[in-house]
Amino acid sequence: MSNEPARQPDDTARQSALKQGIFLHTGWRSAGTWIWSRLRALDSVTGFYEPFSNVLADLSLADVSASRPTLTSGHPPLAAPYFEEYRLFLQEGARGVAGYRKRFGTDRFSTAPDAEFPALQAYLRNLCERAAEQGRVPVFKFCRSSGRLPWLRSAFPQAMHAAVLRNPASQFASGWLLNQQWSNPFFVAAPFRVLGLNQSEPLVRQAIEICGVSLPPVTPASDDAYAMACEHYARTAEGNNAYRAFIALWILCAVRMAEGVDLLIDIDRLGQSREYATGLRADFHAQCGLSPDFSSARDLVEETRRSAARMAGIDGRSMRTVHSAALKFLKAQNGADSGFIELVREKMVLANELTEQWR
Repeated sequence: MSNEPARQPDDTARQSALKQGIFLHTGWRSAGTWIWSRLRALDSVTGFYEPFSNVLADLSLADVSASRPTLTSGHPPLAAPYFEEYRLFLQEGARGVAGYRKRFGTDRFSTAPDAEFPALQAYLRNLCERAAEQGRVPVFKFCRSSGRLPWLRSAFPQAMHAAVLRNPASQFASGWLLNQQWSNPFFVAAPFRVLGLNQSEPLVRQAIEICGVSLPPVTPASDDAYAMACEHYARTAEGNNAYRAFIALWILCAVRMAEGVDLLIDIDRLGQSREYATGLRADFHAQCGLSPDFSSARDLVEETRRSAARMAGIDGRSMRTVHSAALKFLKAQNGADSGFIELVREKMVLANELTEQWR
C-alpha cells in the first residue's frame, strides 16, 4: 500500500506554515545586495531592491534599464537592473513608484510606529500582493529598515524577517574607501543623517553620547536639507568621528536585531565556512521553501585585511574604546539574549584586530 496519502496532510501543513515572503534587513556595505541577488536568481522569486530608497520617488520607466551596478559599487553582476521589478508600479510619462513616499527613505527608531507607517504598510502590502498574484515569493532587500524592524515584524508576521550582520570594521571600511578613492561621500554621510534625524529619540541620543559622536552643527530643517548638510559634512569629516558615527548606528541596528528576527545571517562567517553556507541554505528552505545558493560567497574579512594599508585618516587603535562602549550599550538593553551578545562581542573583537593597522 502506498504511503503517499499518509504524507499528503503533512506536506500541506508544511506548505501553509512556510513564510510567504522575505524581508531582508541589511546595512549599507554589509553585502546585503549579494545575499539578495542569490535569492532573486531563483525562478519563484520577485526581488524588490531597496523599497525605501529615495530613488523610487523620481524613478521613471525610462530610468529602469540604467539602474545597474557600476564599476565602483562592489555589487555582483545582475541579470536584470536593480529596479526591474518596479516596472509594474510605474506609469508611462510619470515619475515615482505607486504608493511610495519620500518620507519612507529615512529609518526611524521610535518604539511606536509613526504617522507615516500606515501608508508604508499599504505600499509594501501592495508589492507583496502583486507578487503573490503571479505565484511568486516577494523578497525585499532593505538598507533603511533596521530601526523599524519591530514595526515591520508586527505588521508582516507572515513574512520571514532575516537580518544581515557584518563586523563593523569591514562594513565601514567598504564605504570609507569609496569616499577616499572615488569621492563618494554617501556612505560616510549616511550614519550622520540617520542619527541626526532621530536624535530626539532617547535610545539614539544615548548611542550618540556613548560613542562620542559629533553631529553636523546644523538644525534639521527638513530631511532633504539635513541630508545635503550631512553629505557636505562627510566630505571633510574627521575620520575618527565618522567611524564613531558608524558604530553608533551599527549598534542601534544590532539592538533592533536583538529584539527578534527569524534568521540572522553572519556575513563574515559565510565567506569563511562552506558548512555555514550549506546550513544557511537549509535554514532558508526550512522557513520559506526557497534554497538560495551561497557557495560562491567571498571571504570579506580577508579582503578587509588586505585593504588595511589603504585606510587613511583614522587612528584604528583608538577605536577599541568605542567598540567596548557600544558593546556595553547593547548589554544594557532589554531583549538581547546571551547568544546574540556573544556574537556581537566576537564582531567587536574582530573589529579591534582589523582596525589595528589603520592610521
